Parts: sequence; structure tokens; C-alpha cells
Amino acid sequence: MRTIEVCLTPELIHQHSLKGKTVVVVDVFRATSCIVTGLANEVEAIRPVGEVEETKELGKKGYLMAGERGGIKVPEFDMGNSPFEYQSEAVKGKKVAISTTNGSQAIIKSADADEIIIGSFLNLESVSSYLLQSKSNVVIHCAGWKGTPNLEDTLFAGALIDECAEEIDPTGDSALVAHQLYIGNHENLLGIAKQSSHAERLAGFGIEEDLEFCMKENEYQVVPKLVGEELISV
Repeated sequence: MRTIEVCLTPELIHQHSLKGKTVVVVDVFRATSCIVTGLANEVEAIRPVGEVEETKELGKKGYLMAGERGGIKVPEFDMGNSPFEYQSEAVKGKKVAISTTNGSQAIIKSADADEIIIGSFLNLESVSSYLLQSKSNVVIHCAGWKGTPNLEDTLFAGALIDECAEEIDPTGDSALVAHQLYIGNHENLLGIAKQSSHAERLAGFGIEEDLEFCMKENEYQVVPKLVGEELISV
């Protein structure tokens, strides 16, 4: 039986062997929710970038620049890190370079995997269907917050494990913790997620609407996949 592991933070990714595996990167609040929303709304491609200056260089080549540091939009960028910005007509058909505190870093740190896809509650069912049709073992890579685990990404990991449990076996205590967290809170996902320190931090910026949107399940039927240096919908 295939296996599914959970890495609770990029600081622990070195403890997981990624070769030959599919990595699902998740940053619920808000990078991977933005990526899923963008590709579902006809953004051509999204390129994850580690540094602000690299993003600016891509901006000179025609990419829209998106992202944040500490939850706040980088002043020179065209967009911040709200999924609602990715629903605008202005982004359709465009390429976006995204650099965020946590999410884009987790994607970059997953480079040793055979395959990298993007997960969020917004495309939970599509991601689980993709994995169930695959033949690879899986690592769920939670972006966390500045190297520490967070509640909302761990909840997503548990939800994805639950969706795949009949065919993919969770392995390791982190997977067990994530699954039990989801089972105990699946009827009130938004309520429990709002108690997270990351949600409280972001709510201070007046973006509660973003948080509520990011916890919606199965809004979109897309699976973003890293092909070369860009994420596209498959």
C-alpha cells in the first residue's frame, strides 16, 4: 500500500526523503489558496520565487509581481496575497511571480520531489482524486509560519489523509496528529482555524474575508503542478 507522510514545517523537510514521491505543498492562509484561485480564474502560470529582488526582475520581464512579507503586501508589487486579487479580470492570461513569507519557500524547498502539486481546501477533492490516480508515495509539506507548524495547514493535511485513507496509508506520528486533528474538528473547520495564531495575526490586517474564503472546500477543480519553474493547471 502506498504511504502518505506529513511534514509540519519546512524546517523539518530534510527529515523526509522526497525522491520518487509526490509532494503536496499547502499554505492555507494564503499562498496556495491564491495559487489555486488564480489558475482556476485563467491566470496562465504562477512562478514561485524566494526573494523580493528576484520577483522584481521577473516583473521587468512582464510577470505580475505578487506576495507579502509578514502578511503585508510588498510595496513595489502589483498584488498582495489575497485570493480575491486573483479573481480580477486584470490577471487573466497573465503570468504571476509570487514570493511569500512561507508558501513560496515551501515550494522551493520541495525541489527534490519527483512531482510538486499545490493543495488547499479550495481544491481538496481534486487533489485527493489526483493522488488516488497516481502511483507515487506522498508527502504533504505544510508551509507553517516562519519555520513553526500551524493549525490550518495541519488541518488540511488531516483532511487530505482522510480523503485518501482507503488507498494510501498514513505513516508517522505527524500524519497521525494531523488526521486526528481533522477528525476532531471536521464539523467546524472555520471555527478552529480562526483560533490559530496565524489567523489572529492576519485578522489584525482586516482580512477576515480572506480567511473565510480560504477555508471553503472544493470551490475549484484544478490541480496546480510545477512544470519547470512555473505552476500550471493539470
